[in-house]
Amino acid sequence: MSHVNTGGPGRPSAGAPGPSDTPPAPRGALDRFFELSARGTSVPRELRGGVTTFFAMAYIIVLNPLILGGAKDVTGATLSIPQLTTMTALSAAIATVIMGLVGNTPLALAAGLGINAVVAFQAAPVMTWPQAMGLVVLEGVVIILLAVTGVRELIMNAIPLALKHAIAVGIGAFIALVGLVDAKFVSSQAGSPPLSLGTGGRLTAWPAVVFAFALLVMIVLYVRRVPGAILIGIVAATVLAVVIEAVATVPKDAWGLVVPQMPERLFAAPDFSLLGRIDLFGGFGRAGFVTALVVLFTLVLSGFFDAMGTILGISDEAGLVTERGEVPRLGRILSVDGLSAALGGVTSSSANTVYVESAAGVGEGARTGLANLATGALFAVTLFLTPLAATVPSQAAAPALVLVGALMMTQVAKLDWDDLDVAIPAFLTIVFMPFTFSITNGVGAGIVAYTVVKLARGRWREAGWLLPVISIVFLVYFGLHVVEQVLGVK
Repeated sequence: MSHVNTGGPGRPSAGAPGPSDTPPAPRGALDRFFELSARGTSVPRELRGGVTTFFAMAYIIVLNPLILGGAKDVTGATLSIPQLTTMTALSAAIATVIMGLVGNTPLALAAGLGINAVVAFQAAPVMTWPQAMGLVVLEGVVIILLAVTGVRELIMNAIPLALKHAIAVGIGAFIALVGLVDAKFVSSQAGSPPLSLGTGGRLTAWPAVVFAFALLVMIVLYVRRVPGAILIGIVAATVLAVVIEAVATVPKDAWGLVVPQMPERLFAAPDFSLLGRIDLFGGFGRAGFVTALVVLFTLVLSGFFDAMGTILGISDEAGLVTERGEVPRLGRILSVDGLSAALGGVTSSSANTVYVESAAGVGEGARTGLANLATGALFAVTLFLTPLAATVPSQAAAPALVLVGALMMTQVAKLDWDDLDVAIPAFLTIVFMPFTFSITNGVGAGIVAYTVVKLARGRWREAGWLLPVISIVFLVYFGLHVVEQVLGVK
């Protein structure tokens, strides 16, 4: 996720009016609507920033279909790569444009990494795809309600900051493991450790070379702050994979779901068949009320708090935060974020969220929602490029998960490991996610452990009243099979 800072947090970039400067008078309807002059920017700068943001986050068009397309629902059904590519691009285009017009802020949105993992690996295995996407719509509705009622303060105060950091770290580890497994860079073999390198502890096939090449390219470009580092790495590795498939002998199952072969045509009509395929409440009946409720809680927790942090960080970097630390139009921004999450469910592309890659556009001068119109337009163009996107093997795209996981893991430095009240719950949160291949298990383990530690040390006031309630929900979830047996239900 690209992060470019041209003026330092909270400071406008060169050319923007300073605190004592008088903003020039607006020069037309476009200027007045987006407050271009007031924010010290111009149409060319906004468009340049919007294009930069698109190239910084365009990898999601490839990555999201691979994550969702690689999972099966409770019936064994899968979603096709062309369908998901169309829906990912469509959802991102609409959400990004709405944020630009309503929030007037350079915050682009698309399917959230980490959130799509919850949908693919937690919701889908216990319900159908329409039911899983119905939960995503409900997530968006909950976030909207939290934004407009002020309940968000209550929840934010209830979940300790340390656990919020630990959840991000755990999701980072989980995402990295998903990437390694999807690319078959690590695997599980009979007679071997639970996980081992390649096949039986060795890398023996060409796809492993493509994975290593892609990861190294992304790392090199990212640390050198090259805009679009992840996308460039995916494209370069895909080209290498196509060449290898054409000239070398590669076992049919070595690549996985996608074999890197050039399509007969580069352009095709978008496949909108997934649009509107949702079942809002069916998941509660299929998976069970408690299971579905816990998944919904995980979706809300991940989407809401990730978005809050990104919105504050990018707004601060763009110099949009007031002296009181307030973000202009924050209510609208949070409401659009919730609406965009629900839109992701309607399009079956998983919940949309604000992307930290928007910082790349801010670094190029974006200060208003006009930049989002450029970003959204480019997402719309990709609707017609689904055949080309379907040539990308997981070995070319999955390394992005590893790199994004590494970036999310950096929040581990924010944890006080000398404080056992924090260290133990945080550790359990982090390790349960990858070790049990479950984000929900990690969130639950951390909250329950934090509550128990506080109660054991006689610090029940620090736990508050809401955390014990949430802990009881998770305990029921963990013991769901026993509860079903006791109640005689399934």
